[in-house]
Amino acid sequence: MDDMGIGTSRSCFERLQLDNVALKQLPLDPSTEPGVRQVRGACFSRVQPTPLKNPKFVAVSGPALALLGLDADEVLKDPLGPEYLSGSKVMQGSEPAAHCYCGHQFGQFAGQLGDGAACYLGEVKAPVDQSPELLHENPTGRWEIQVKGAGLTPYSRQADGRKVLRSSIREFLCSEAVFALGVPTTRAGSVVTSDSRVMRDIFYDGNPRMERCSVVLRIAPSFIRFGSFEIFKQADEFTGRQGPSYGHSEIRTQMLDYVIMNFYPEIHQNHSDRTERNTAFFREVTLRTAKLVAQWQCVGFCHGVLNTDNMSVLGLTLDYGPFGFMDRFDPDFICNASDNSGRYSYQAQPAICRWNLARLAEALEPDLPSDRAKQVLDEYLPLYNGFYLSNMRKKLGLLRKEEPEDEMLITELMQTMHNTGADFTNTFRSLSQISCPTAGEDESEAIKQATELLLQQCASLEELKGANKPTMDPRELAMLLSMAQSNPALFQMISDRKTVARQLERLSRLKELMDTTAEQLWAKQNEDWSCWIKKYRQRLAHECESGVDVKDLQKERVCVMNNNNPHVVLRNYIAQNAIEAAENGDFSEVQRVLKVLEKPFSVQEGLEQPGLVARGGATAPEERDETGEEGNTSGAEARVLVPYDSKPPIWANEICVT
Repeated sequence: MDDMGIGTSRSCFERLQLDNVALKQLPLDPSTEPGVRQVRGACFSRVQPTPLKNPKFVAVSGPALALLGLDADEVLKDPLGPEYLSGSKVMQGSEPAAHCYCGHQFGQFAGQLGDGAACYLGEVKAPVDQSPELLHENPTGRWEIQVKGAGLTPYSRQADGRKVLRSSIREFLCSEAVFALGVPTTRAGSVVTSDSRVMRDIFYDGNPRMERCSVVLRIAPSFIRFGSFEIFKQADEFTGRQGPSYGHSEIRTQMLDYVIMNFYPEIHQNHSDRTERNTAFFREVTLRTAKLVAQWQCVGFCHGVLNTDNMSVLGLTLDYGPFGFMDRFDPDFICNASDNSGRYSYQAQPAICRWNLARLAEALEPDLPSDRAKQVLDEYLPLYNGFYLSNMRKKLGLLRKEEPEDEMLITELMQTMHNTGADFTNTFRSLSQISCPTAGEDESEAIKQATELLLQQCASLEELKGANKPTMDPRELAMLLSMAQSNPALFQMISDRKTVARQLERLSRLKELMDTTAEQLWAKQNEDWSCWIKKYRQRLAHECESGVDVKDLQKERVCVMNNNNPHVVLRNYIAQNAIEAAENGDFSEVQRVLKVLEKPFSVQEGLEQPGLVARGGATAPEERDETGEEGNTSGAEARVLVPYDSKPPIWANEICVT
């Protein structure tokens, strides 16, 4: 009987079955030498996660853990749960390792990068009852699990291999939020925090503070990325850096075989010729990437650091750092405060993804001949435009017909949103309330009501002034303008015409706004929206032709539109409220936000108001830092809290993510 008691009480993690195929099929670094080093001729290095002091759960995602056959309630009740899911305790069958990869960062080849804080734990066999849809997305039947923030690896460079609570909460929430939006992504099963601490300078302003070490459990079929194939790169002509495995072309072929055989089995089975097979693989990666970025654009998501080391060969959203969902629509939206040039702005994402695909193609040569890669790359833009237009038609409720003028209607909508400072998410969500024209209705009254609806989402005069302030000091801008004329070569070294043009455009817009009254702005916004809504309703009238039942059509439109235009997304201020509550020892806001984000297209009465703890109340004595200081509240006591589906409060403009 005693033996039976022991058997039934063992940890749920001890029941997981691991089959670590990546470490069997790809070369492992033979060295176990501690510390940072160049790793040659290998794709992985064995590591040991560094245990946390007193790890504890902040939150878990039931749907993500279910991929592994784990029940969320059982995980939360397991006393060893926080240890296993932070890497503090290594589960049976796990083989901790760090992946070696390189990358082009902000357009420049950076040489060896690798998993500086993430640790591969192994590959969990999917439960036998996993849905066919999931098995189609992950044909291996295995889920790779990683812990991010588990300590030093050979790839940690000057860092300490740790992540803190704020960045871990952001990655955890956004991984699950993006999945719920229907966008391909890696998943996050849990976030664990601890009493271990590291020093961080949040704003890089010389004012560091101690923060709690935290770890996210990440889940995906694989975390192989574009940069994984760049470890074989010869010396870069601009930076002089080369991949650590330059000259080991046999490993590139081996890794290509591994990726195609495991994750693209149909391509492997359908092509006996290697060149044809590799071309088909690159074509599928190109298609998935085009589809992915089109989905990002349609929900207003900006990744922030689209380096080649942050792009998945499976077409998944990968590595959540300084990401951001747009509030006020701005095609030049930059979510990463470190991106001074706007290289990874919202409107730049489609082109940047193609640029990164070109770097992947270069990395695959000669297994992928350059002429074949070029043919595939030429398909990217039409693919992207097709996916984008198809998604946008659903967002606008254009379901029955595809007309040539649809593209112009969408372009004019985005321009109107930009001109009026309209909220991206809420404006699209509001469109389902604009009905198809019906016989006998008052056209002008219908347009007026629709205009009033959308005007509620527009920015005020003060908001637009703030948004159009140049980010560059006027004296610096004047110097650059002068230099562009007098010394173009030096100008090209320290700036670029695109950056300067963007600053001049802001100045011009600000000057225009300074000469505008609030009444004049409202009148202009009214006029802009009335004009667009009139065109939109004319296009909707075409949907109703050929004896279509308008009532049935409208019902169908609302259903499709509300399933493609989210009611709520993870805005920065929502994440910030949850972070500050958690830093003060209350994890309920993280859990509450997660629950809302799991159903982003639904109105969830009673759940969409942030908890009072987000105001930044006093920290409980047992949650004080070891320094004796209370958790960071950042003046949250004075903040106005708004529902998750609202336009952001004024204080949200102060949030800086790098």
